[in-house]
Amino acid sequence: MVNVTVKNGKLSGAEINAYIAKGKELYPEKVIEAMDITVDGDYVDVDYRFSDVPFQRIRRITGYLVGTLDRFNNAKRSEVEDRVKHSLS
Repeated sequence: MVNVTVKNGKLSGAEINAYIAKGKELYPEKVIEAMDITVDGDYVDVDYRFSDVPFQRIRRITGYLVGTLDRFNNAKRSEVEDRVKHSLS
């Protein structure tokens, strides 16, 4: 469900649904959370707001790209504990 706010005028449900569909077409990789539609005569300004995208931090550890260490065996976990971390000071 997309929360839609229309300013300076009125739009039909079909028009609002068309703007939602257009937003999904323009931004297929994002989830539209809300839209502000500002009516200006024959023109409209559409401001899409998207849901936050969860991300996972990926690091290179002991030659592997990993997000977590839960799939490492004891030997790899030991390597991680023994490694020297470098700072950028």
